[in-house]
Amino acid sequence: MATFCQKIEQIKDPATKQAIARKILEGLRDWFEVDESREKYISDCADWTFLAAKEKDECSGFLCLKETGKDTVEIAVMGVKKEFHRMGLGRKLFEAAKKIATEKGYSFMQVKTVQMGVYPDYDITNRFYQSCGFKELEVIKEIWGKENPCQIYVMSLT
Repeated sequence: MATFCQKIEQIKDPATKQAIARKILEGLRDWFEVDESREKYISDCADWTFLAAKEKDECSGFLCLKETGKDTVEIAVMGVKKEFHRMGLGRKLFEAAKKIATEKGYSFMQVKTVQMGVYPDYDITNRFYQSCGFKELEVIKEIWGKENPCQIYVMSLT
C-alpha cells in the first residue's frame, strides 16, 4: 500500500464544493455515468457537509453528508480519484465524516448503493461500506429501478 499524506478538510464555500465534486465525479464515470444524476450531486453538494481529501492544493477525494431525519445523516455522495483507490483514503474520509456526524448528535448514518451482485464495480463499493461497519437494512427496487436495486446500509453512531 502506497503512503501519502492526505489531509481531510471541511469545505464551506459552495462554489469550491461544486468544483471539487465536478472534477472528481467526472473522472469516475464507471460509477457516475448518468449525466443527470452526476449533475444533481454536483449541484446539491453546495448545501451539504463537505469533506475533501487534499495533498497540497490538489483534491483526491471527497465525501458529502446530508441530513435525512433529525437523528439520521446519509453519505449522500463520495468519490475518490481512481489512482487513490485501495490506499485507505475512502476510509479516512469516512472516519472524518463519522466523527462529524457523532459530534453533531446524529444517532444513525446511512448510505445507498446498488445491491451486491448486480455490477462488479458496485460490489467493491458494497464491500467497502460493509468493512466500515455498515449493516444491510433493506433493498428497494423502486428507487432506481429494477435494473439498479437500491441497497440501503445503516450504522448506529451511539
